[in-house]
Amino acid sequence: MTVSLAVSACRADGKATSGSAMLLRDPHRLADMGPLKKIAEKLAKAHADKVAVVRLDGTIGVSGAGRGGLTADNLESNLRKAFDTERLKAVVLVINSPGGSPAQSEYIAERIRQLSSEKGVRVLAFCEDVAASGGYWIACAADEIYAAHTSMVGSIGVVSSGFGVKDLIGKVGVERRVYTAGANKARLDPFLEEKPEDVEWLHSIQKDLHDAFITWVRQRRGAKLVGTDAELFSGDVWIGRGALDVGLVDGVGVLRSVLAERYPDAELEVIASPKPLFARLTGSVSSPDAVVSSFAAQAVDGIATGLVAAMERRANWTRYGL
Repeated sequence: MTVSLAVSACRADGKATSGSAMLLRDPHRLADMGPLKKIAEKLAKAHADKVAVVRLDGTIGVSGAGRGGLTADNLESNLRKAFDTERLKAVVLVINSPGGSPAQSEYIAERIRQLSSEKGVRVLAFCEDVAASGGYWIACAADEIYAAHTSMVGSIGVVSSGFGVKDLIGKVGVERRVYTAGANKARLDPFLEEKPEDVEWLHSIQKDLHDAFITWVRQRRGAKLVGTDAELFSGDVWIGRGALDVGLVDGVGVLRSVLAERYPDAELEVIASPKPLFARLTGSVSSPDAVVSSFAAQAVDGIATGLVAAMERRANWTRYGL
């Protein structure tokens, strides 16, 4: 047996109007109709305004052998999904990053600004544990930046690090042989004696990068900044309220509290990230042995590079006590 509901109402001019149309325009009316409550909830959710949430978690830059880093390429899909969300009121960036590649930081920030301009949608950034260096560069792509009371924010500077192992290889009986075409091709080789002119060259590159960073922060934060260049752009970090005092953020608060006040009727649409490499491997091969073989082959292929990359990533987080 088929049961149908027919509801009618009168408009101001006396003409009948479809009750179903009225309910679709205002699905909350169904909430008082008992068995139809679940339908009402689904309709209300479908018609609600949305705030899209994208997570940016980790170091910034390209990593090898399956180790993900934040890059413009691997964030493109999530950013597009966020800005293509229907009934979109705002896009939220949840940032937890100690920084990394200056170039990738710039690419990501520029893409966020481009999509924001195209869609006419405001962007809000929320700093979690840390939004430092490149992490703060990306945060500046937002129209508003928020930090928790315990978030570390800033580190507007440039750092380069490496190892000098010149004496080590001699002790183990290894002879270093380097052949180049170009007098400066082997600058700052960790197995060779450090040259003052090479260090000076590195400092000049760091200055150029630092100047670009400062220009971007000034462009995005403008008159909100409080303090001298020596204070703001020294590479220091500020905690929560301190970041607000110097104008690096617009408010102190956590995501759900701020959004509940700003967009009380909006639904949060969390944009899911792609599965990690191991999950993709397990989903694409049929047997456990094949999974292990595939994973092991990639691990062996990049194990030396992976160890160094892991040490560098660990050092990035350790700098902020994390």
